[in-house]
Amino acid sequence: MKILVVGGGGREHAIIKKIKENKIVEQIYALPGNGGIAADAVCVDIAATNIEAIVEFATTNKIDYAIVAPDDPLVLGCVDALNQKGIPSFGPDKAAAIIEGSKVFSKNLMKKYGIPTAEYEVFDDVQKALEYLDTAPIPTVIKADGLALGKGVIIAQTRDEARAAVVSIMQDKQFGKSGDNIVIEEFLTGPEVSVLSFTDGNVVVPMISSMDHKRAGDNDTGLNTGGMGTVAPNPYYTDKIADECMEKIFLPTIRAMKSEGRTFKGCLYFGLMLTPNGPKVIEYNCRFGDPETQVVLPLLESDLLTVMQAVTNETLADTEVKFSDKNACCVIMASKGYPSSYEKGYEITIPNDLLDSTYVAGATLKDGKLLTSGGRVLGVTSVEDTLKDSIESSYKKVENIMFDNRYYRNDIGAKALKAGEAK
Repeated sequence: MKILVVGGGGREHAIIKKIKENKIVEQIYALPGNGGIAADAVCVDIAATNIEAIVEFATTNKIDYAIVAPDDPLVLGCVDALNQKGIPSFGPDKAAAIIEGSKVFSKNLMKKYGIPTAEYEVFDDVQKALEYLDTAPIPTVIKADGLALGKGVIIAQTRDEARAAVVSIMQDKQFGKSGDNIVIEEFLTGPEVSVLSFTDGNVVVPMISSMDHKRAGDNDTGLNTGGMGTVAPNPYYTDKIADECMEKIFLPTIRAMKSEGRTFKGCLYFGLMLTPNGPKVIEYNCRFGDPETQVVLPLLESDLLTVMQAVTNETLADTEVKFSDKNACCVIMASKGYPSSYEKGYEITIPNDLLDSTYVAGATLKDGKLLTSGGRVLGVTSVEDTLKDSIESSYKKVENIMFDNRYYRNDIGAKALKAGEAK
């Protein structure tokens, strides 16, 4: 069986490693992939957003199944285009991917169907947005409507910061057309939880919960990033909360999408805040999270390809999806300076015994050498019986992976450990 995976980051590397466990898989192509993924798949230099070229490659190479992982190609309709050529694919179609592609759409959806989320207002006029901020509760959260590489959310602690954010997004076009409309929303407090879920549009099967670490520096300081590490499961996410989320958030969301004629099939990511008033949705993503995937998939005991095909075929209710009861920790190794400016081109040395648990995100192959080419370079994951052991194991591995200019947080999982001890 020939598999195509669209994308080229650590998330895609984790998906590819898991897919490889299925014996019927003969060949995996990654478009575009990266230097590290090249050890596990054939990388083809086609951009994830070049839908026409992706479809041409898939038809020419007689691809049996495609997995579209990143947000951009999903929002652009990559799954629709592949399906039109008869290539079964994992991921939502364009109509359903809007749940991440437009914050305005997702907030209005939640409001219409009574799904708990922060209070909000929508603006398409910079002056009206600024006027609203004169009386809005502070702190507040300002979000660009469209995709912005995970960086289109600004938490403003003061009124001046809020005004500056509105001007930057709407007037200066910091995120391009994504900022034509904005959402200004209530600032929520409480532990954050990421829950990825498989859904075929009829049932939802949540995966193991996880805790992301977004800030660049230890103790959640510094700039927001795409994620500096994750642990799973998230100790704040109890069975009782999980049941409440299923009843009030997960099932209502897929039913709402179906009612809107936008049936969602794929991986639906729920970014949740466990507030004093119960769990609320901070955001939806229309795909696997990065780096949450790097801790969630190593805990999946069922065959990933089988589960994905069940999603595509709408037979998820009849398919076993089993997760280990162990713990996982992923530490991201980045280039110093990320998420701002950083230098590239440093050789990466990964010991052979760590290759299986290393997911490469930003690297290129040159003359047989693996060189850094991105801000987030790779993720190192360990699965152990306890959270403490998984954290310690990941950091031991990190000490043995070398490249100049390397940087990582030293406290991934520390907050989760404290929460676990407090329970």
